[in-house]
Amino acid sequence: MTEIRFYHLQTRTTEQALPELLTKALSQGRRIVVRLPDKKAVEALNDHLWTFRPDSFLPHGSAKDGYGERQIVWLTDGNDNPNGADMLVLTGGANADDTDAYTLCCDIFEPSGADAARMRWKTCRDAGHEVTYWQQTDKGWEKKA
Repeated sequence: MTEIRFYHLQTRTTEQALPELLTKALSQGRRIVVRLPDKKAVEALNDHLWTFRPDSFLPHGSAKDGYGERQIVWLTDGNDNPNGADMLVLTGGANADDTDAYTLCCDIFEPSGADAARMRWKTCRDAGHEVTYWQQTDKGWEKKA
C-alpha cells in the first residue's frame, strides 16, 4: 500500500510551502508528479517554480515544456506519469484514483480545503493505505496523527 501524508497548511500558502517539500523530496532521490486541479494552475505553478527564490533552481516541467520522461518534477492536471515518478503530490484539492502507482503520496491542502481533505483521508484509510496527518506550525511540520 501507498504511504499517504496529508499536509495541512496553517502559516504559509501552497506556493510558499510546496517548493520546500519538493526540494526535500529531490534530495532523497525521488522523481515527482505534482497534480493540480486544472491547466491554469499547472501553468501558474510552472511559472512560480522558476522564480520562487532567486538563489535556487528546482528542475521541473509540464506538457507545455515537453520531454516528460526527462523531467524530475512533472506538473500536470491529469493522471499521467511520464517521468516514472515514485511520489505523487496533490494540491488544490486534486484527487487521485491511482495512488497505488506511487510509493508516497502527499496531499497538501489549505484551511479552506480541510473538509474535502477529511473525505480524502477517510477514503484512503478505508482503502488500506498508511495515512498520516501533518500540521504546519511556526516551527515547521508537526505530525498529529
